[in-house]
Amino acid sequence: MNLSKVAAIFFALALTAISFNLFAQRNSDSLLAQLNRKWADAKIYALKMAELMPEEFYDFKPVPEEMSFKQQLLHIADNIEWLTSSYLFVPMKKTIDDSVVKDKVSVIKILSDAYEMGTSAHHNLSNKQLDEIVPFFAGPMSRRQILILLHDHQTHHIGQIIVYLRLKGIKPPDYVGW
Repeated sequence: MNLSKVAAIFFALALTAISFNLFAQRNSDSLLAQLNRKWADAKIYALKMAELMPEEFYDFKPVPEEMSFKQQLLHIADNIEWLTSSYLFVPMKKTIDDSVVKDKVSVIKILSDAYEMGTSAHHNLSNKQLDEIVPFFAGPMSRRQILILLHDHQTHHIGQIIVYLRLKGIKPPDYVGW
């Protein structure tokens, strides 16, 4: 085999090894890093839906027993603030009073700020802290479980928001996954 063929084979093998290493690094990120990326997408997705709903429908409820569109968004924000400040080392912001918040711009700002608190939680937690057990109303949980609850809760309510948009004839944005 001539030297140029050996060099080409070596080069191809080196590129394959580098590509595999980059793939492995990207896909072996810690749970915290993966959840952080997912959280960033969740924020974008939630804010897009909040923007899509016309302000005149912010008080819309599909049935009397449900929260209004605005209340859903404020509930998401309130839960993010509560979980992050109570369990995930993020300083507490002011309590949300949805009877005072009237306009769409204010609701979107509160929601955006809450998602930023969630972002801070993702950046401030160490793997050791994630394993710490904390008292929770549903029984002791690790901070990791609280972080996952943070994701699950907002996802649950975002699903409801999607239905509210569709009931008003508004196409939700395409799903932003991770």
